Amino acid sequence: MKRLAAALMPVLLSAAASPQTDDLRHGLSHWRVEAEAPSRVTAKGGVMDIDAPEGISVWWGEELRAPVAIEYEVMAVSAGGPNDAVSDVNAFWMATDPAAAEGSPLARPRGGAFQAYDTLKTYYLGIGGNRNTTTRMRRYVGEPGNRPLLPEHDRTDPAALLVANRWVPVRLAADGTKVTVDFGGKRLFTMTDAAPYARGWFALRTTRSHLRIRNFRIVPLGAGH
Repeated sequence: MKRLAAALMPVLLSAAASPQTDDLRHGLSHWRVEAEAPSRVTAKGGVMDIDAPEGISVWWGEELRAPVAIEYEVMAVSAGGPNDAVSDVNAFWMATDPAAAEGSPLARPRGGAFQAYDTLKTYYLGIGGNRNTTTRMRRYVGEPGNRPLLPEHDRTDPAALLVANRWVPVRLAADGTKVTVDFGGKRLFTMTDAAPYARGWFALRTTRSHLRIRNFRIVPLGAGH
């Protein structure tokens, strides 16, 4: 029996380390939507389309464990629609709710308003916020009204902002004390976190905007990555 268990262990470890993916061709069964106002969210043909007149968070339904990277491509749509603002390619990752069972943000749904997420412990990214004038990374500490922002995590330069109708890769990583954001294949932010968030949930986030997402996957990080 011990020999059998030893033989099976590499297989089990390999399976546990496999990426999680959603080909976005079969609806939103893997996702949970929290919207401040009636919004259109679809997943078909390999693309998720989020068209929202107010704040919205679209949560991946499974917990993540570090070290891990979340990867996807995003487009800020400008095609004449009422919400086509080219703004707010945002995300929460490694998010937990200290007041919820097992820390899951999904256990206590929120209504989509931005301030409702202040009580999470999470990393936050906002690319092209404030109508595409700022790009910021934050580490939420679970306190209402307190969204700490370091000067080096607050950018306004064109390289950190959005360009309409262009697919751009995003990579968010939590790897021990090192937390990173890549956008367009270039490093936007690096955070050294002495008390890192090593488990939690991921959400796509935007407000008054129209985004498209494709090639979504969650990749466990191993040695030598």
